[in-house]
Amino acid sequence: MVRYLNQKEAIDVDVELFNEYKFSVDQLMELAGLSCASAIAKCYPPGGRVLVVCGPGNNGGDGLVCARHLKLFGYCPRIYYPKRTDKELYRNLTHQCLRMDIPFVEDFQKMDDEFDLIVDALFGFSFRPPVRPEFSPLLEAVAQTRVPVCSIDIPSGWDVEAGKPCNTPAISPDMLVSLTAPKKCALKFEGSHHYLGGRFVPESLAKKYDLQLPEYPGTECCVSLK
Repeated sequence: MVRYLNQKEAIDVDVELFNEYKFSVDQLMELAGLSCASAIAKCYPPGGRVLVVCGPGNNGGDGLVCARHLKLFGYCPRIYYPKRTDKELYRNLTHQCLRMDIPFVEDFQKMDDEFDLIVDALFGFSFRPPVRPEFSPLLEAVAQTRVPVCSIDIPSGWDVEAGKPCNTPAISPDMLVSLTAPKKCALKFEGSHHYLGGRFVPESLAKKYDLQLPEYPGTECCVSLK
């Protein structure tokens, strides 16, 4: 059975990928975003209207890459990116989406009426509660929407190990795409689809952390865990 990582283990695995195996941030982000889009394409009809909600960190970068691939897969993505990161990597990812005619929207209030799927790319596994006040209205809107939600790596606002908070509105995603290896909070996931994405973990690293990763079928970059 695949191993579920605590927060420190998840951080340590990422650090080793960067430092010991010399992967770059944008390289892993591209592979992660592609695997998320591929998993979505297995579960939701093509042509759907998708709102990708991006945060300021690497999880948001994964969302930008995911939006680009969803467009190539025949979906109609739009992006809500309220707090942009002023680094070359994120500027380039934003530019790529714009040049592919993916609109950036200024409002998230109409998500129930205008979209068939929400991709939650707000916070990744380095998140520690509580949610910052500037993101609270957005997180509440995603938590309360009637539209299915696909969360990238962890449902935003969840404790990476303990799972969904009980004292604030929390996202209950229909789909979760864990990256590299699932995090402990995924044990509390109750949605319809759980996929593992990011087929880039070296065998030696998987053995060191006893990840017990499942076998990916054929040339797929994602695999169903549920």
